[in-house]
Amino acid sequence: MFVQLKKFIVTEGNAEKVVNQFSGEGMLEKQEGFIDVTVMEKKVRRGDEEVMVMIRWESEEYWKQWEKSEAHIASHKAKLGKPKPEHIISSEGGLYHMKAVKNAVN
Repeated sequence: MFVQLKKFIVTEGNAEKVVNQFSGEGMLEKQEGFIDVTVMEKKVRRGDEEVMVMIRWESEEYWKQWEKSEAHIASHKAKLGKPKPEHIISSEGGLYHMKAVKNAVN
């Protein structure tokens, strides 16, 4: 399994915008080898908020296929030259090969 993690730091009160962006229906779930997206919001009392997005693929090859797809490239080209949304302070990501998963024993 191959995992893409994305972390967004956003201004207070705006985490839901990122949550909605990755939770709504889109092109991703129609891609071959796509498993799922998990969207998590860090619990904070006040101040900047954090949203973590985990996208799981059957393999790195399927992820590469998505990255090189016309649909994915077009979605990024549509954003070229546009400023980053004001509510996003920073974002970072990483790519991981899943090595182990433990399940509950009943």
